[in-house]
Amino acid sequence: MTVTPSDPWYACLPDCEASVPCGPGTHSVRWEAGSLVLPEHPDAEAELVLAALGGEKARCVEVAEAWHRHTDDLSVLAIGPRGPADEIGIGWDDVAAAQPGAGGGFVFTGSYAAAAQAAVRPAAGLNPSVPAAVQRRRRRAQEELELVRRRRTDMLSLLALGYGFQVRLAGTVAAAHADAASEVVEGRARPALVAAVAGRLGPVAEQWLGIDPDQVVVSLHPGPGWGSVELTGRGEQRRLLVALPVMWLARVWAAGLALVDRHLVVAVERAGWPDARVLGLRAPGAEPEQIDVHDGGVGGGHAPHWEV
Repeated sequence: MTVTPSDPWYACLPDCEASVPCGPGTHSVRWEAGSLVLPEHPDAEAELVLAALGGEKARCVEVAEAWHRHTDDLSVLAIGPRGPADEIGIGWDDVAAAQPGAGGGFVFTGSYAAAAQAAVRPAAGLNPSVPAAVQRRRRRAQEELELVRRRRTDMLSLLALGYGFQVRLAGTVAAAHADAASEVVEGRARPALVAAVAGRLGPVAEQWLGIDPDQVVVSLHPGPGWGSVELTGRGEQRRLLVALPVMWLARVWAAGLALVDRHLVVAVERAGWPDARVLGLRAPGAEPEQIDVHDGGVGGGHAPHWEV
């Protein structure tokens, strides 16, 4: 069966909203139609210009910048949740505690961190005439430390937005790495994407068949079609061999559609929220069936609860 969707990957996801500490109060940050928007900062670009001139940058704007910096960052898939039960307890207090100068501060470990911090630490009795090469090395080390600090703050801020935003960002990253024509993924991205699909499919397969997630073997399906699912072996040798396209992470998993009515959903045939049509497998090796689903609203918008 060939599935060639023309609608955007996020068509099965409703809008969602989170509150962010901003200035003296809190503001709403909203995800809608695949984009992060700031309803209470209608001219964010002007605010960025003022911040560059020495003004204070709004937290909402910082969060939006962090989001855009990581829309194709594969580490988002490694850090983010595997499913609704995989709660990541990061709040805005954690973000504040991780800022430079806060009580906790930043903690760097390993040989790289020790060398980098030593490079930027002023040396006692240093000759004012420091060689240019040494100054360059110190600047590079300082810049690298700043990148580490910014990355940590970015990730904590994005996780603090909550599950709804976490899965939508994961879907955005997956979609960014899926080739629109054939979804053939090569190079260093491939192992990370295989791990991302396996990490999210494993718990779903356990619910579906009662199989241990360690017995699920995942590969990426290239080309047209939804892929394949096959069960082999017995006992400890039993394996569920699954080949799915990268876009499964975005169109199916991120939308909360992975398991509906005891069917493993392998593709979305007609996307839409709150009503959609999906292709689901009743058992490994079976032909996919068309299933009409509806979001019952139990998840409150952030995590759709699909029912037949």
